[in-house]
Amino acid sequence: MSNGCICCTLREDLLIEVGRLAREDRFDYLLIESTGISEPLPVAETFTFPDEDGVSLGDVARLDTMVTVVDASTFLDECDGVENLAQRGLGLSDEDERSIVDLLVEQVEFADVLVLNKCDLVEDPDELDRLEAVVRSLNAGAKIVRAEHGRVPTQEIVGTGRFSLERAEASTGWLAVLRGEESTETEEYGIGSFVYRARRPFHPDRLWTRVNASFDGLLRAKGFFWLASRPAFAGEWAQAGRMLTLNPAGAWWAAVPRSVWPPEGPGRDIIDRAWVEPYGDCRQEIVFIGSDLDEDAIRADLDACLLTDDELALGERGWTTLPDPFPAWPGMQLPEPEEVR
Repeated sequence: MSNGCICCTLREDLLIEVGRLAREDRFDYLLIESTGISEPLPVAETFTFPDEDGVSLGDVARLDTMVTVVDASTFLDECDGVENLAQRGLGLSDEDERSIVDLLVEQVEFADVLVLNKCDLVEDPDELDRLEAVVRSLNAGAKIVRAEHGRVPTQEIVGTGRFSLERAEASTGWLAVLRGEESTETEEYGIGSFVYRARRPFHPDRLWTRVNASFDGLLRAKGFFWLASRPAFAGEWAQAGRMLTLNPAGAWWAAVPRSVWPPEGPGRDIIDRAWVEPYGDCRQEIVFIGSDLDEDAIRADLDACLLTDDELALGERGWTTLPDPFPAWPGMQLPEPEEVR
């Protein structure tokens, strides 16, 4: 295959070559090793993208298992780092600003099998147990296999039948916490989790000050947040280690005309479950996973960022005049306040 990325420029090459090998009917299994900087979801989705004839990889081959190899000797240190791929000389280009910790966490969260390799380089058995608890908190559904020098029983990674795109997208640790399914086996090592929820918006200036300070012991935070100055739009809170990104996630359903809501069914049920008057589905809902987290302190800090009763009484027109130091969210034109609900 030509040089390039397996999930974009090499999609057609991969389809052609895998199809050719499949038609030869000589092989039982094909193992594809992507680079350490590839993102697992786009790789998996490559099997679903059709070519110009409507044929996809999934028509000629079944994606069996997604395996992530974790360097047991460095993973926890990397999770506390702030470097990006370009700074390490590992990026796709000098402009590749993906952080190392974000990439590592994504690779762990999406795996069917997690191989903890180089276990022989971890001298303290308790530290190895803690590492396993950490990755378990990030992905509750994956099989964890310890290894040295990359030696893994073949049956653990070949022909497992474990892969399911729906399961992979739903088994990440933060979603398990939202569903109330957090693992208790990690508590012994101080790994805990909680969900922060609130039904009033954040004051943008106070939240900006708080998020520019650290959350001690935090491994992962994920969810939605609501800024008073941008009342129509949900923000996505995504944090891995010390790396935090706050991006637009789309409009709240409360800001969307009911004429374009999904019909009766699972989609409408999701809206109904999230709906609380007077602000509909607008809310704070953020999962925190970490080591020896001070839950009470984090909750108190975030509560202090919420609008006070007097600020809430200003209404949406008044909220949009609050000082907002957050970068603009591209592509999102805020409606007039009276159009929000």
